[in-house]
Amino acid sequence: MDCVTQFVDKIIKADNDYQELDRIYLYNRICALVGDDNHQIDDDLKTALLKTAVVNQKITDNQTEKEILNDQLMDFLTPLPSRVNQKFWNLYQKSPSAATDYFYQLSQDNDYIKVKAIAKNIAYSVPTEYGDIEITINLSKPEKDPKAIALAGKSKQTGYPKCQLCLENEGYLGRLGYPARSNHRVIRLTLGGQTWGFQYSPYAYFNEHAIFLNKLHQPMIINQHTFNNLLELIRLFPQYFVGSNADLPIVGGSMLSHDHYQGGKHNFPMMKAPIQREITLPVASVKAGIVKWPMSTIRLQSKDPEALVKAATLIHENWMNYSDESVDVRAYTKGIHHHTVTPIAYRKEDEYVLDIVLRDNQTSKAYPDGIFHPHEDVQHIKKENIGLIEVMGRAILPARLKSELKEVERYLLKQPNKMMAYHKTWADQLQAKYSISADNVEKIVAKETGLVFARVLEDAGVFKWDTQGQEAFDKFIGGLK
Repeated sequence: MDCVTQFVDKIIKADNDYQELDRIYLYNRICALVGDDNHQIDDDLKTALLKTAVVNQKITDNQTEKEILNDQLMDFLTPLPSRVNQKFWNLYQKSPSAATDYFYQLSQDNDYIKVKAIAKNIAYSVPTEYGDIEITINLSKPEKDPKAIALAGKSKQTGYPKCQLCLENEGYLGRLGYPARSNHRVIRLTLGGQTWGFQYSPYAYFNEHAIFLNKLHQPMIINQHTFNNLLELIRLFPQYFVGSNADLPIVGGSMLSHDHYQGGKHNFPMMKAPIQREITLPVASVKAGIVKWPMSTIRLQSKDPEALVKAATLIHENWMNYSDESVDVRAYTKGIHHHTVTPIAYRKEDEYVLDIVLRDNQTSKAYPDGIFHPHEDVQHIKKENIGLIEVMGRAILPARLKSELKEVERYLLKQPNKMMAYHKTWADQLQAKYSISADNVEKIVAKETGLVFARVLEDAGVFKWDTQGQEAFDKFIGGLK
C-alpha cells in the first residue's frame, strides 16, 4: 500500500471531520501536497510522505519546508478549532483532567508536541542540600538550517503574527525563520473578563507543559491581576501548577513581549522544598513561611484565594520599592526600576499555595551580566536567564553540553580531548576532589553539573543563606504592614 493511501486510511480512522465518503477527496488533497507519483516507502509514514514531496520537487530538502509540509499533513488529522474547543469543554463537565487528557493526547497524536524530538533530551536528578534538583540538557529543538537562515535574510519580512504566542498562530502556515503551525489548536477561556488561550508547548520541558496566553499582544506585567489569574487557573485546572515568568529583563523569561503563563502536571523541586521558618503577615487566614530554597521564596497557603491575592500583593508592592544596601538590594539605580517577583500557584489537597520568589535585575561593574544572575565562574554550564522553570529547580541546559561534558570526562581520564577552555578551572577542581576512573567519571560529571546548577540558583537568590542574608530577609518581612 502506498504512503498516500496509508495516510488517508489514518485520517479517516482518526477522531476528526472526515468519513469514508471523503477518501477520494483526501487522496487528491494529499497528492496536491506531495505529488501524484513516486510514493516512497519508509517505516515512518510521515517520513515517507516528506520523501515523496522532495522526490516530486514539491518542496526542497530543507528543514523549514519539511516542517511546513509536515504540519500541513498533520492538519488533516486534527479537528477544526471549534470542534476541539467544543469537545474540550464538554469533557470538562466530566472532569478537568478528562478535558486536558484529551487535548494533550490530540496535541501529541497530530505531532504538534514533538514527542520524538523531546525523547532525545537528557534528564536526571541530583541530591543537594535543597533536595533533589532536576537537570535537563535540551536536545529537542532542531538546529537552525544555515540555508534557511540565508533565505530568510532575502525574504520579505512580515509582522503577522506579531509573535509566536499570539492566538493568530492557530493554523498559520509558517515561513522561513518562523515555525509552522497548521496543526496548532488553542483552547479559549476567560480570565479576569479577558479572552485567553490554552495550548501545549511543542518542545515540552516537563509533563503536560502548558502555556496560557493573553488574546491581546501586550507586554508581561506582574500585579494583583496576575495573582488573581494564576489562582483562577488552578481553580479551573486543579491538577496543574501555573506560574509566571518575572516581567523584567535578566530575571524574566525569553518572551516578555506577550503576556502569558506556564503550567503543567509536574511536581518541581521547589514545590517539594520545606518551610524553613514560619512568618507572620497582617492578612487573616493565610499561613506563610520562608522556603528552604536557594532563591528567596515566600510560601503562602490558604483555603481562601482572595486572602492569598491580598498577601501576595502586599509582598509585591513592598518589594517593588524596597532597598537594603547591606546586601546589594536596590529597587532603583539612576531611576531604573529593578524589582519584581516570580509567582507560582498550585494546590495541596484543599489548600491553594502561592510561592512568591523575590527577583532583582541589577547589574554592576563586578557583575555586568547581573548581580543576581549566574556569575561568570558557573557560566560554562549556564549563562542564560533564570526563568520560571529554572526558578523551580529544573535546569534547562544548552545542547552544547552533551558533547562538551564528554570532552570534560576525557580530560579527567587524561585521554586525548577537545575540552573547551572555559571548563578547565572546574575540571581541575574535580580532578583534585575525586579519585576518578572510567567507572565513575560519568556519574561524577553529572553530579557536579547538578551542583553547579544549585550554585546558579544561589547566585540568583536575593537574600543568601548566610546569617547576613537571612537577617536581611527577616528585616524585609518585618516591614510588611
